[in-house]
Amino acid sequence: MDKFKIYGPSRISGEVSISGSKNSALPILAATILFDKEVTIKNLPRVRDIDTMLNLLKSLGSKIKFKNNKKIAIISKGIKNKFFAPYSLVKTMRAGILVLGPLLAKLKKAKVSSPGGCSIGVRPIDIHLKAISKLGVKFQIVKGYVYASANKGLTGSKIKLSKISVGATENVILAACLAKGITTISNCAIEPEIKDLTSFLKIGGANIKWVGKRTLRIEGVKTLKSINYSIMNDRIEAGTFCVAACLNEGNLKIKNFDPKIINTELNLLKKIGAKIQINNHTIEVIGPKKIKSLDFLKTGEYPHFPTDMQAQFMVLLAKANGKSVIQENIFENRFMHVPELRRLGAKINIKGNKAIIEGSNNLEGAELMSSDLRASVALVLAAFIAKGTSIINRVYHLDRGYEKIENKLKKIGVKIKRIS
Repeated sequence: MDKFKIYGPSRISGEVSISGSKNSALPILAATILFDKEVTIKNLPRVRDIDTMLNLLKSLGSKIKFKNNKKIAIISKGIKNKFFAPYSLVKTMRAGILVLGPLLAKLKKAKVSSPGGCSIGVRPIDIHLKAISKLGVKFQIVKGYVYASANKGLTGSKIKLSKISVGATENVILAACLAKGITTISNCAIEPEIKDLTSFLKIGGANIKWVGKRTLRIEGVKTLKSINYSIMNDRIEAGTFCVAACLNEGNLKIKNFDPKIINTELNLLKKIGAKIQINNHTIEVIGPKKIKSLDFLKTGEYPHFPTDMQAQFMVLLAKANGKSVIQENIFENRFMHVPELRRLGAKINIKGNKAIIEGSNNLEGAELMSSDLRASVALVLAAFIAKGTSIINRVYHLDRGYEKIENKLKKIGVKIKRIS
């Protein structure tokens, strides 16, 4: 099992290019099930979750050809379409449930394993099932599998999601594209990745329109046409490198990225003292000599501060002058990185869904254990500013969502190597 060995402290400088978005690519890949014609997807990140989704599509009957070192996938229908998404493929990836909607739309039935992914909270799929059932679907859950059927096909309906959910929003959109009649979905998630999915589907011929801030209107169509589409770049990777630049008076240019979609994070970095310059699709971040604390920071649905950046900001605030508080409002088990940061010397106390952080400059290298994707990258950030050597175990979590992160970090000055 691979590990990272990191020698600190390091100060980063140079430039880094941002890869395609994992969280955008996964629902778009699931959406290819809806197409009878060939679909070309560009700018795919080379991360494990994408490989898993591509293998899942192959198991469902898709034919896939690759170009440009697997960053381009050309996906077409096989001779036989299957409706069974097995546990062996879905267990490591939460997004496996996203094939449910398109399978029902296309084949009127589906058998999909309950999903896996990171251990950061319950994340129940009942919001997905309740919403999709409004389209005329019947469900049973037996031995960890969702059995779904719509013998008469899907029919448009008015759906209000009981809670804002990115995955449920995506699944209902995918199910509704080929449904008879009109579907209105309210209380939608509005993350940039959702907008990327709807843009992809519209170019493919789906009749989708935003009719309110969190409301979508979809009129079902019979077929979708062949398209060529480039995935947006990864806002969480971009945000992670912005934080990295702030940690040790770094100076970093983040290229190949639209800064508008991380305004919240950039404004917070300005508050802690960073200097930020934006020029088209390049962000230059100059880290402060002294990091200022943040009185209160809470996670929320987009456009608020993202839960996927919480762990990275905690590392930043662990080095700040003074006390900061982070409140986690999305997942109930997303402070799993805290005991590991404490091993490095960070002063963090947990009270319910709040982390109270006393800033300190005295982090020292230690052996650490990754628990989930974003916690893993937080440990990498903390390790490269700590004095001495750190070993980070179970970096397969990082491989799920960050493309060759050790290579990118090496190029900007971090002393890091992968060991087996």
